[in-house]
Amino acid sequence: MKKRILLLSIIALAAFSTKVFANHNHSTLTVNTKVSSVDWVGKKVSGQHTGGISIKEGAIHLHDGHLSGGKIVIDMASITCTDMQGEWADKLIGHLNSADFFDTKNHATATLDITSFKKTEGNMHIVSGNLTIKGITKPITFPATIEMKDGKLAAFAEMKIDRTLYDIKYGSGKFFEDLGDKMIDDEFIIKFEIAAQ
Repeated sequence: MKKRILLLSIIALAAFSTKVFANHNHSTLTVNTKVSSVDWVGKKVSGQHTGGISIKEGAIHLHDGHLSGGKIVIDMASITCTDMQGEWADKLIGHLNSADFFDTKNHATATLDITSFKKTEGNMHIVSGNLTIKGITKPITFPATIEMKDGKLAAFAEMKIDRTLYDIKYGSGKFFEDLGDKMIDDEFIIKFEIAAQ
């Protein structure tokens, strides 16, 4: 009788363990940094500048086949300018790398830690997470179009970021007066195109 009870207990435990494992089916997709891209747009009174920046590494996590989280690491020192060339582009890039803006010498990377995905309609999702720039972390939520097929993911997103939340105050009308046409918008735009598998 004791052996029968022990056997039944083992079977029950095995069944429970299998169920737990099935309900915790985790997998990870690795971001393809060669084909993924990040573009930026910064506006000011007299116009705007555009450019790109590289993804250092990234991963998207799934739970039971559903998007559950992820992490994207941006190489801040890789920032480029696409609306100018030569000396003027070099000056802008140098300024963006300086302490006035992203201080890439002391803060080489920025990080987007994704905590949740909420599907709304079709391929549209609301993505929530925490964005870290210059060592300062703030919550962020933005819409994204995400497509998944055959274990591959393609995501497109655009977010507006208030740079002053990350101690980037240069040229901000919030902190400086009489800037005239030298005033720079507090918000800049980031556009992501992510491929992962």
